Amino acid sequence: MDQLNVEEHKYGRCVECKQINTGRVWCQTCNSKRFQQNFDKWTSGNDDIDKFIQNNQLSAKNRFQLLEWIPYDRFSKVTYVAEGGFSKVYKAKWNGFISFWDESKNQWKRSGLYSRRSRGGNYVALKHLNNSQNLTLDVINEIMSYVKLNERTRKFLGTFGVSQDPITKDYIVVLPYAGKIKNYLKRKTRIYGMSQHEIFYLILRRKIIALLDIVTALKKIHEEGLLHRNLHIGNIMTFKYTACITDIGFCKPANYKELSNAENSVYGVLPYVAPEILRRQPYTKESDIYSFGIIMYEIISGIPPYHDIEHNEYLALKICEGLRPRFNTNIPQLILHLIKKCLDANPLNRPNIKDLTKIFLEWLEEFKRYNKGESGSTEIELIKQIGESEKVNNSTSSSNSSPSTNKIHPGAIYTSRLLNFNNLPEPKNSDDYYEIYDNISSIEYPAFEQ
Repeated sequence: MDQLNVEEHKYGRCVECKQINTGRVWCQTCNSKRFQQNFDKWTSGNDDIDKFIQNNQLSAKNRFQLLEWIPYDRFSKVTYVAEGGFSKVYKAKWNGFISFWDESKNQWKRSGLYSRRSRGGNYVALKHLNNSQNLTLDVINEIMSYVKLNERTRKFLGTFGVSQDPITKDYIVVLPYAGKIKNYLKRKTRIYGMSQHEIFYLILRRKIIALLDIVTALKKIHEEGLLHRNLHIGNIMTFKYTACITDIGFCKPANYKELSNAENSVYGVLPYVAPEILRRQPYTKESDIYSFGIIMYEIISGIPPYHDIEHNEYLALKICEGLRPRFNTNIPQLILHLIKKCLDANPLNRPNIKDLTKIFLEWLEEFKRYNKGESGSTEIELIKQIGESEKVNNSTSSSNSSPSTNKIHPGAIYTSRLLNFNNLPEPKNSDDYYEIYDNISSIEYPAFEQ
């Protein structure tokens, strides 16, 4: 079957022009004409943004590639969610995105973001780009990052279009509203008839699936020749039970050089920034892997990295000297060793994104075999180590009458900011980095008084 027949079989032909559809219920030729006829009926107030959206609408081959100019009065129930770095995020209700042209009603059919049974409604996230009134190129680049990396692969949050705050005049990127991965991972697992042992395995499997989602998204970024440059747990969200990377406006080509900041300051969340980046070395794929390693630590442990120490120049110094976040429970050696590799002070020793993808897929296959009882006489190594860690942790918790707490130090900052540290030493691992087997690093620091 040739390519034309494949496309026709997949999408059919347009009922109007009889050409093969470029997407599901989507004819690029007819729809681009409809959009063009409407160009004089809307404006963002900025010629560059108008042209950017118009060109997108003329070239969109399906609804997933489409952007709109969305007047702010289309949103209702706008509520503040959070602030981070160069933006503020709000939650709002919207009438839905363009799905297809309804021939019977001679108008665009709009669809909700959720099923009819969902209580979520058509909620979206409004990402207000601070002080963006005159930063047209930055706004366009931000949106292009979302469009380029996402064609609703579910590993990135797509974007529906652009709006503008009527008061501040800041531009707004309109995104699907997603939940924080922390809340998803904290969700209680209650399955009747399951033992605590079975629930323990199920929760860990859920974490590994989430980590694979993150790795898959990061792999797409790296395959496009880009770097994320600001990867941290706050940029990991969940949408329909899938972990997604957000804030990809920071993505830049691997050969990108900072030109705007003469001091070449670092911007990010300190615990997630690779030590070589703290010393103002160029961002690399390996520095993204380091950030992922910290995310992996946090997802597995459930503890924010360096939660009990102030996030200042002293912490940056200790990280360069080999300090790494510590577990307060026993962790399977396979998982612990992978985190160590990601957090190695030498970027060349860190695994690449393909290696990580392969490892997580193998681990999930082991869970699958275990659940089917296919391990046979040879016990699956990861499953064996999980069982051993569970026994150690149960024994420790039963003998320790005072439960541990994870109170956050008032100086622990988990939002992106400028990090301007001077005279940091050459990064190194602790002397026994790969010799100790009960934690990531043996280096400790004065803990925050609980």
